[in-house]
Amino acid sequence: MKEFLMIALGVLIFVVVFQIAKASEYVSVLKGEDKTRKQNNKINAFMLIGFLVFGLIGVWYCNELYYGKTLFPQGSASVEGESLDLMFMITVAITGLVFVLTQVLLFWFCFKYQEKDDRKAFYFPHNTKLELIWTTVPAIFLTVLVVFGLKYWFKITGDAPKNSIVVEVTGHQFAWEFRYPGADKVLGKTSFKKYTSKNSLGVDFEDPASRDDIHVNTTMHIPVGVPLKMVIHSQDVIHDVGLPHFRLKMDAVPGIPTTQWFTPKITTADMKKKTGNPDFNFEISCDQLCGANHFAMRGVIVVETMEEYKKWLAEQKSEYYTLYPEKNPVQPVVVDSAKQISQVLPVKK
Repeated sequence: MKEFLMIALGVLIFVVVFQIAKASEYVSVLKGEDKTRKQNNKINAFMLIGFLVFGLIGVWYCNELYYGKTLFPQGSASVEGESLDLMFMITVAITGLVFVLTQVLLFWFCFKYQEKDDRKAFYFPHNTKLELIWTTVPAIFLTVLVVFGLKYWFKITGDAPKNSIVVEVTGHQFAWEFRYPGADKVLGKTSFKKYTSKNSLGVDFEDPASRDDIHVNTTMHIPVGVPLKMVIHSQDVIHDVGLPHFRLKMDAVPGIPTTQWFTPKITTADMKKKTGNPDFNFEISCDQLCGANHFAMRGVIVVETMEEYKKWLAEQKSEYYTLYPEKNPVQPVVVDSAKQISQVLPVKK
């Protein structure tokens, strides 16, 4: 209801201004163009100051209204994301200060230097010193921000720590699939030629390293406090692994594996308590428009303790033995129930 009233108020102000403008045209005909122009100049100058005041109030109000609904009050869910949040806040502070300063000067100058009979316009074609100042100063600030951005970018896309857990992330229209290395801690090879309806990731099972790999859909499990390296693939079009809670994203490009790594610092269970939302989940989204059902390309990341992660991992079965159970060296023991019962119960004659 509040939003509707704000829109209605905006429309009403527009109508009033429009009517005033139309009335000014009729007045100009009666009073003469020169006198009316000077009056309109004065009115426009005061309206510009009003626009400045109400505009800045609107900026403040929108921040108060919507900041709490963003992810920033929750803080970064990864260690590396803290640096990115800091860089973002510094950027907002600098650009926000420049925005307020330039807008105040712009509208104040329009008001102060409005047309008057005793004022003559000053011809100011060029000033080398001024040009150097407003070119050099922004260039220095932008260069510093870019350097810090590149530093963090090279960090999260560079070599992951040796104790990292590796997970392969594969995107396709319109879902995410995940593959974990088994006990050998090595992901087996893949090839598009190996793709079938059953082998949806195109894993090359002739590679011994792939025999113990684990394949899961939609939900990724990772332990808290341990670096996670993501090896990212796409099977069709360009997708983008978006991790908003961890402050990271990386393109998934067909035929070109990409990587990024981060260290989760809070579990899903603790985040549910922190946000007061029992249904909270860390999300992996597609941040690149990829087709008609792009909106549905969503996965879930469960961050848990190392004990919970090891327990979940132990419950998973390798994809190779799921597809080819007859090749599993550990075959389940089949018990003949009828024979077992006959050995326990006496046979009546």
